[in-house]
Amino acid sequence: MNTPTRLAVFAAGLAVVFVGAVGVGNAVGPVGTAAADPHGGGHSSAADAEPDAGHEGGHDAGDAGPSAARDTPVTGLSVSTDGYTLQLESATAPVGTAAPFAFTITGPDGQPVTDFTPEHDKELHLIVVRRDTTGFQHVHPTRDPAGRWSVPLTLGSAGAYKVFTDFVPDDRTDSLTLAADFAAAGSYEPQPLPAVSRTATVEDYTVTLDGDLTAGTLSELTLSVSRGGQPVTDLQPYLAAYGHLVALRAGDLAYLHVHPDGKPGDGRTAAGPGITFYADVPTAGDYRLYLDFQHDNVVRTAEFTATAGKQERS
Repeated sequence: MNTPTRLAVFAAGLAVVFVGAVGVGNAVGPVGTAAADPHGGGHSSAADAEPDAGHEGGHDAGDAGPSAARDTPVTGLSVSTDGYTLQLESATAPVGTAAPFAFTITGPDGQPVTDFTPEHDKELHLIVVRRDTTGFQHVHPTRDPAGRWSVPLTLGSAGAYKVFTDFVPDDRTDSLTLAADFAAAGSYEPQPLPAVSRTATVEDYTVTLDGDLTAGTLSELTLSVSRGGQPVTDLQPYLAAYGHLVALRAGDLAYLHVHPDGKPGDGRTAAGPGITFYADVPTAGDYRLYLDFQHDNVVRTAEFTATAGKQERS
C-alpha cells in the first residue's frame, strides 16, 4: 500500500475508532482492553505497598521497600473510570504548529469537574505520546472556571497519538488516569521500539539507569545524571521533586507515573546525581521510561527502553 493510501486509511479509521470509543465511554462507563484500577490511581511509589496509599497525603516513598509479589492494576487504557470521563474537543491536531489542545473531565454527575486536589504542584498532568512511543511530552494545561482545560500543543510529526490525564478529583484521595486517542494528519511512518539501553543522552547530559524492572513487585530504579562526564549534584526541584518518571508498556501503552524516593528539602534527599524511584509494572515485557529532570532552569527528558522480568513466586 502506498503512503497516501495508507495515510487515508489510518486517518479515517482512527477517527471512527476514537469517536466510537468516546461515545461508548459516555454511555456505559469504562472503555479499554483491561480492567480499570479499583483505586483509580496511575501513580506508583514504595508507599503504594501500604493499604491506604495512592495519594501523597504525607506518605514518603522511602518509608517502604519492595513488597511481595502481587497483582498490579493496569491503568491508562480507559477513557472513563469510576464515573469520570475524558472528553477531547477534537479527535485531530495539526503538525508543526502550536495549537490549542482542549478537553474536559466530567464527573459521575455528567458535569465538568472543577474541583481538583493539586498533586506535585499541579491540578492535572497531561502526557502526550505517539503510539510508537515517540514524541513524548509532559505538559500542564490551564482550566477555566467552567472546567475546560487547554494547552498550546506542538506535535513534531504525524501519526496516531495517545493522551493521558493524571489528576485527583477533590472528592477523592487517590489519583485517576484517563486516556484517549487522537490523530495528527500527514505521512505516518511508525518507528520501531528503541533497543534496550541503560544510557540515554539528552543535549550534553548523560543519564544512566541502575536496577531492573520485575513485574508484580516494587522495583528499585536509580537514574543518575552527569554532564560532560561530571556528576550533576545541583538538580533543581521540578514540580516538588528532583525527577518525574513515566513508564509506558510497549504495545498498548498502559501507563505508570512513578514518584521518586524522598523530596527536596527533606534533609536526606540529595540533589543528584542519582534519583531513585520504586516502579510497579503490571506485566513482564518491554517498557518505555521517560525521566523529566531540571537543571540550569531547563527541564529535559531522558528516554529509555527497559524489559521487565517475571516475578519468581515461591
